[in-house]
Amino acid sequence: MDTLSYKTISANKETAKKEWVIVDATDQIVGRLSSKVAKLLRGKYKPNFTPHVDCGDNVIIVNAAKVVFSGKKETDKIYTRYTGYPGGQRFNTPARLRKSPNGIDKIIRHAIKGMLPKGILGRSLMNNLHIIEGAELNGLEAQKPKVIDINQYK
Repeated sequence: MDTLSYKTISANKETAKKEWVIVDATDQIVGRLSSKVAKLLRGKYKPNFTPHVDCGDNVIIVNAAKVVFSGKKETDKIYTRYTGYPGGQRFNTPARLRKSPNGIDKIIRHAIKGMLPKGILGRSLMNNLHIIEGAELNGLEAQKPKVIDINQYK
């Protein structure tokens, strides 16, 4: 029996085949979209997935302003942050964050960040995410991204 044919191949930064993909967020639910995008960023849909390496794709989310929440989460969900000062707890709802500048960007990044590994790898994976509220690509056309249907993924 040839044992070399059963050797597990582990991807590294040089051998990982990273692509640029566009995901349309129109009428997508935030949590379901975020879980699929997190898997794309991580590279879990690829056959050469390696847990400790950034082998995922670069993801561009377009039409992010058209994303929706299920149920009454738009008004009832509460995001909590802390300023670092005594009495500095601040609360926001998705409805109020939507009205603020870059609010929808913060909502989607918060959801995706919670689904990625904590530590250096997770922070570097977040650099592969680009969120655009409209339909234009704002200078990312040079990457030649391919459009994918996020509903085809599990």
